[in-house]
Amino acid sequence: MNRRFISLWFRHLTTDWFTLRREELKDVPFILTTPVRGRNTITAANLLAEQQGITVGMAAADARAIIPDLEVIDDIPGQDYKLLKALGEWCIRYTPMIAIDMPNGLLLDITGCAHLWGGEREYLKDIVTRLRSKGYDVRGAMADTVGTAWGVARFAKAKPIIEPDGQLNALLSLPPAALRLDPIIQDRLQKLGFYQIKSFIGLGRSVLRRRFGQEFLTRLDQALGNEDEPLELIQPIEPYTERLPCLEPIRTATGIQIAIQKLLERLCKRLEGESKGVRTAVLKCYRVDGEVIQKSIGTNQPSYYVDHLFKLFELQITSIEPRLGIELFTLEAPKVEDADPEQEILWGADSCGLEDTSLAELLDRLANKIGAGNIHRYLPQERYWPEHSVKLAMSLKDRATTTWRMDRPRPSLLLNHPERIEAAFLTPDNPPMWFIYKGERHNVKKANDAERIEPEWWLKDVPHRDYYIVEDEKGRRYWLFRSGHHDAENKPEWYIHGFFA
Repeated sequence: MNRRFISLWFRHLTTDWFTLRREELKDVPFILTTPVRGRNTITAANLLAEQQGITVGMAAADARAIIPDLEVIDDIPGQDYKLLKALGEWCIRYTPMIAIDMPNGLLLDITGCAHLWGGEREYLKDIVTRLRSKGYDVRGAMADTVGTAWGVARFAKAKPIIEPDGQLNALLSLPPAALRLDPIIQDRLQKLGFYQIKSFIGLGRSVLRRRFGQEFLTRLDQALGNEDEPLELIQPIEPYTERLPCLEPIRTATGIQIAIQKLLERLCKRLEGESKGVRTAVLKCYRVDGEVIQKSIGTNQPSYYVDHLFKLFELQITSIEPRLGIELFTLEAPKVEDADPEQEILWGADSCGLEDTSLAELLDRLANKIGAGNIHRYLPQERYWPEHSVKLAMSLKDRATTTWRMDRPRPSLLLNHPERIEAAFLTPDNPPMWFIYKGERHNVKKANDAERIEPEWWLKDVPHRDYYIVEDEKGRRYWLFRSGHHDAENKPEWYIHGFFA
């Protein structure tokens, strides 16, 4: 299969953008200018100004001499790139491989895409028609090479679609500028009487290299397809990506469900063949109005199990607003990991190991519903201080290196840091009679004996703690401790560290 490319040329890119935002500019000639070496130079002119002889590079003062009522607007630096990037992202609905062609074009690698629109003619017509309906003066051409498509879009007056392997015939009648040559080389060719490509294409390569340099031959080879021309894509394609164009815009939740199911089936079949599984996946829905809706999911373990991944996306379908309809769905897996085939078998309904995977499935669904940052798993750690005796697990695969302490009761809710409280006591070695926490007084009715916890040996000058489980008059239980030794000169300091259920 021949590779196929489209070149889109926005003839009045920035002036069209200004016209779309200022309706009064639609019927008046105007120019965009920027200071260059102390004078305002024209960087763009709308069609009405061009028809009266205004050209890019001309001084604004000279242009006003030709058109006295000419509207002059300050150009916005970098606006052309921003516009092309936005238009390129809109065109991703037609192909994922799009590159910006400064200062006023886009390049599309459409290999294998046109048949989804009924053929190349319908494909190109749909792109150009819809861009024009948005208010942009655009021309497009299609060919086997970027160079030929670029030249035909800008200089050819015949058909815009060049048949496969037809780039040579398409270029012969075009001027040398169609090869994207340096202006100095173009001037040299014109002085030698080479006004069309056919007038010099038959000359020997050594002659052309000697007279016009290697860059000249490179551009010629790229246009003819003798040398590859890589594109710098707007959005680099993820290695694991699936696309689903829609012949008719999808407007219902059922249609969205079917689209997600099909995309997952394709992606997971490929992942299964490579023994890999999804860790994160991103669904993008391209709407008819140009908006892109994005939804993502994550898993605790790599998985290519379609039903499980679909349930994660199913939680978010209600938040997808199709409006006028969705015309393209894409599914990307930016993060995949090696999957254990035996582990994947456990996802089946008949699995004898369902208990293990049902926990992972539950956590995945909760994480994608309330946010992964709201779910934590902790493991025991060999430290004495209670707040240091647990550590956060990064995944379900993490295993404990020690056992949980079970010989003494521990609160169901442990504060990250102990909080200071006011307490009254008979003697420093007894539990408090009452304490005040967050402005509320608690009268202690019951208390157990003290549990002393010493600091680690490497912590210098850190006092020990005497912990008490106390119960107030309402039956609520708390974990309090007294810090360090006390005497007549040093008043005991009391802290609350946790709550029992």
